Amino acid sequence: MKTFVAVCTGSKAAMEKWKEMDADKRKEREKAGMEAWENWVATHKDAIVDSGSPLGKTKRISVSGIADTSNNIAAYTKVQAESHEAAAKLFVGHPHFTIFPGDGVEVMECLPMPNQ
Repeated sequence: MKTFVAVCTGSKAAMEKWKEMDADKRKEREKAGMEAWENWVATHKDAIVDSGSPLGKTKRISVSGIADTSNNIAAYTKVQAESHEAAAKLFVGHPHFTIFPGDGVEVMECLPMPNQ
C-alpha cells in the first residue's frame, strides 16, 4: 500500500459567497455537509491513515524571513491505496466540493525520503 495526502482546495470568492448565504440555509448545508463527511469517513475508514483537519491561516518561511500569505488549501486527509488512481477515486463526489464551497481535492503520493 502507498500513502497519499489529499488536500482540499477552495477559493476566497467561493468562501465569501458561502458567508453571504442566508444564515438558516447555510446552517442546513453545514449540517448536511458534516453528515455527508462523516458518512464518507465511515465508508473509507479502512483507507484513512489520518482523517486530517481544516487548516487555518498561512505563514511563509523563506530566506527573506517569515511573512503572512494565503493559498487555496483548506484541509487535508491522509489515505492508503494501491495506486494513485485508487486514492483519487476515494474522493469522487466528496462533500468538500459537492456540499461545501470547496472547488476540489488534490491527491499526491507521499514518497519515501532518499537514502532511508
